[in-house]
Amino acid sequence: MTGIVGGSMSVECQYQEAFVDNIKYWCKHPCVSPWKIVETRESEREVRRGRVSIRDCPASLTFTVTLESLREEDAGTYGCGIYVPLSRDPTFQVEVSVIPVSMTTTSPKRSTSTPESPSTLAVPTWSAVSGQEAPDPSQAHR
Repeated sequence: MTGIVGGSMSVECQYQEAFVDNIKYWCKHPCVSPWKIVETRESEREVRRGRVSIRDCPASLTFTVTLESLREEDAGTYGCGIYVPLSRDPTFQVEVSVIPVSMTTTSPKRSTSTPESPSTLAVPTWSAVSGQEAPDPSQAHR
């Protein structure tokens, strides 16, 4: 996923119905303590922490993480995660690149974002049975 300095980007993470009530989170890789940048909690469907927000939408079995006012230092590997008690949390890694505005005119093939139109990336659905990430063939990428 690539964004432009000063712009925004959103990552949409899909999950199975079995995880509808679980805490969802966004973390910087490796996702070890202290690792959660932002997370949902029970009835909280949207949470903001600084320039990062997370919104859980149980009706569509997705949660969306939005990074605003992107900076070059925001580049790196992140994870969409779901807290599963007494188990290894399923996470999906997302590589984030942030490029200066001056480079956007020389890289027309890159998927970039602007403050007016954030980029969105859909990630695979997690399997409730295995606890591992598993693409759901019935879910089309958006």
